[in-house]
Amino acid sequence: MFTGIVEEAGTIELIEKSNQGIRLKIHAARVGEGVQLGDSIAVNGCCLTAVQLEPTATGGHWIAFDLLEETWKRTSFAQLQPGSRVNLERALLATSRLGGHFVSGHVDGTGIIRRWERQGADHQLEIAAPDEVLPYLISKGSVCVDGISLTVAHLLPDGFGLWIIPHTYEVTSLAERKVGDRVNLEADLLGKYVARLLEFRK
Repeated sequence: MFTGIVEEAGTIELIEKSNQGIRLKIHAARVGEGVQLGDSIAVNGCCLTAVQLEPTATGGHWIAFDLLEETWKRTSFAQLQPGSRVNLERALLATSRLGGHFVSGHVDGTGIIRRWERQGADHQLEIAAPDEVLPYLISKGSVCVDGISLTVAHLLPDGFGLWIIPHTYEVTSLAERKVGDRVNLEADLLGKYVARLLEFRK
């Protein structure tokens, strides 16, 4: 379980495909601290298991993950490459502050950035969302975009709009995104449970 409060933007060092699967290696300055093999880390909102951990000379860590082909297909990882920045968050502790919202790290689908422009000190972001996410979006509700807990500013017929404050722009990988890019989306977990329960009351 995560909160969508990104701890840092790490850098992809290696994407290696083989018959055994896909190995993703990331350099993290802080997120590797206290992490053990088998721990869960959200990478651009996708819950992955740390399978290799190695300290670096600069004080950070190399963290490696093994991806299933299904994960590769259902997320935006395919558009990333060595040098790309990715949002990282360690799993939520029972003693942690819940600054964002409940995020499972199970990506519902990918959206496409349709508008991404500066508005004064802030940025306006509009995303076309798939059918797996659209029913759970509400104005002023929560949505997870590439692992970032954000508030829906307004709804569109086929997506939603967001306002991005300078801090979020600076500390996440959003600064690298452009119109046409895919982003991982996870709808509000509580909203999905409520919708599911209502189906049985019809």
